[in-house]
Amino acid sequence: MADIRQISGIAEVIDRYDGFILDLWGVLHDGEQLYPGVADCVDRMRDAGKTLCLLSNAPRRTPGAVEKLAGMGMGRERYHHVMTSGEATYEALRDRNDPWHAALGRRLLHIGPARDTDIYDGLGYEVVERPEEADFVVNTGIVTFGETLEDYQPQLDACRAANLPMVCANPDLVVMVGPMMVICAGTLAARYEQMGGDVRQHGKPHAPVYQRCFELLGIADKSRILAVGDSLRTDVAGANAAGIDVALVTAGIHQEELGGAAWGEAVNPVNLRALADATGHMPTYATPSLRW
Repeated sequence: MADIRQISGIAEVIDRYDGFILDLWGVLHDGEQLYPGVADCVDRMRDAGKTLCLLSNAPRRTPGAVEKLAGMGMGRERYHHVMTSGEATYEALRDRNDPWHAALGRRLLHIGPARDTDIYDGLGYEVVERPEEADFVVNTGIVTFGETLEDYQPQLDACRAANLPMVCANPDLVVMVGPMMVICAGTLAARYEQMGGDVRQHGKPHAPVYQRCFELLGIADKSRILAVGDSLRTDVAGANAAGIDVALVTAGIHQEELGGAAWGEAVNPVNLRALADATGHMPTYATPSLRW
């Protein structure tokens, strides 16, 4: 089979697209600082007349994501739109406009850090401390970087014993925080599903969040939109399902699987194709990092 086209930077394909959907963690930043070349690339894309929509599986609402980016030097003036899985979760908990969410009660148990409570604050829910008091559980991930799935198994067991449905505000399994790989809410949700729990997830790769991005971008021709992300399971799978092209950043969470190429270098094309085939999620391009 043909190799996946590896590009040295966005400049190679910039003329083919009018809008871009850009992942945050693993593409723009590592959780602590912007990656080299990102600010320059984003500025050049905007200067070329392109519309930029940031899309993150961050389990918090968009103002929190905007604030975090600003603290890294990525000010709000550098991109046009932003959407997060946390915002999608907030809207689902607010609107409850499908049978599954409509059936949720009003008492919620939160698994995750206090910084993520904005996804249900102000919506009139009663937050409880114990599974047996709750109607459902909102999962936003681990509290402290370095915690493991096993650390949360007792909580998951208690939630399952109470037969609580779970709302997952971040489908990611893992994310890079500096040099460390950290588990996300998606890992807890996957275990809960294995245990027989009923889970609904918001964010990539699920279709509604891409539809929101399309509405924000305002570009009718989806062939003129390129997504950029570092996860085959969420970014590439979501773009594939949404019918848009996607560039895989190879220095992200798949770096070791792709052969551990030094940051910013092209990867072995055989490894790249094999990993894509194994997952069933096919990028249009691969690029070492988001750079011009």
